[in-house]
Amino acid sequence: MDWMDRVALFSNLDVVAVGLLLTSWIVIGLAVENPPKNRPSVSVLMAQYRREWMVQMISRDPRIFDAQILSSLRQGTAFFASATMIAIGGSLALLGNMERFIGVASDLTLDSDPAIVWEVKVLVLLIFLSSAFLKFVWSNRLFGYCAVLMAAVPNDPDHPKGLPRARKAGEINITAAKSFNRGLRSTYFALASTVWLLGAGALIGAVIFTCLVLLRREFASHSRAVLMLAEEAAAQADMPD
Repeated sequence: MDWMDRVALFSNLDVVAVGLLLTSWIVIGLAVENPPKNRPSVSVLMAQYRREWMVQMISRDPRIFDAQILSSLRQGTAFFASATMIAIGGSLALLGNMERFIGVASDLTLDSDPAIVWEVKVLVLLIFLSSAFLKFVWSNRLFGYCAVLMAAVPNDPDHPKGLPRARKAGEINITAAKSFNRGLRSTYFALASTVWLLGAGALIGAVIFTCLVLLRREFASHSRAVLMLAEEAAAQADMPD
């Protein structure tokens, strides 16, 4: 069986569904990381607070609080990297035991597709899981770089190297967070890709639902409304009548 015969095993709707899955994955990432200036995403808003955090760190003594926050961020990346590694192992195990997997999948879909079709569906899932794993690992390493830069910031707020190094730490922190968010988006779309086991129509519905969830959380969530609230208005809201 050559490649053309294998492609012929998938319907046009399958091709459209997979194309929508990959396109949405890329477009959502671009929209979140490069939003319009008049409507910033949560990720962009948080980036500014990360810069401010590093600047405030210069005059904070001791810096145990900052170290604890960074440690918790690294633990989060390590947790997700471990989780995706386990998921990758489980997906590879499925490829090694396709007969039992096909039996279960056929009961759910009532389809009798050949093994190559199910293997491709699992491979698509593996692509997203592998991308997520690589992003989480890189994010963990970047947070480590940030920790070193934070340690290199002089304790003297008036030191000429204090602010430049703090700003460097802030940019590395933002890059680490960006990689972490990309890993999370890959995980979202990995979950969506599993729905392809139920059919192309189900995959299209899952992709649309995933996009709506991501767009809402980045552009229409309560957390974004809080971040957009002017600090003066927030202070007045906290004042007793």
